[in-house]
Amino acid sequence: MGAPVGNQFWKMRSVHGREKLFATPELMWEAACEYFQWCEENPIQDTRSFGGKQKVQRPFTMHGLCRFLGCNTVYFNHFETAIDKKEDECSKDFSKVIIDIREAIYQQKFEHAAIGIFKDNIIARDLGLSEKTENRIQVEQPIFNDEDLPND
Repeated sequence: MGAPVGNQFWKMRSVHGREKLFATPELMWEAACEYFQWCEENPIQDTRSFGGKQKVQRPFTMHGLCRFLGCNTVYFNHFETAIDKKEDECSKDFSKVIIDIREAIYQQKFEHAAIGIFKDNIIARDLGLSEKTENRIQVEQPIFNDEDLPND
């Protein structure tokens, strides 16, 4: 078969669209663990402190994980939504792995913020946590009585 005529080179592709990022849930978990290990082994160099560089723990993030995996968060979230609607065993296993990934990221951020390694206010916002403050409205006596107000 010769080359397609005109602007039809797309017909020569053997695969259309992006293939699945992972063949199995186990491979997805292994890749996530590689990312977690990479974060541990590659702290952020903080040059703001006086006296030279300081190594700072790198937080686990979904954005960082997706960059590490070669995808983006939109693709990852779409994949998660697509398997959430399926009832087959493989989709359920992928769903469990994604939950485990999200929980590992949450736990690392929460625990490190709780002991002061990460900035607690930034992590709290990222994790959707907020400190509830109770606002009380004090009602005072009105300045005018209802009969003192002009009638329209």
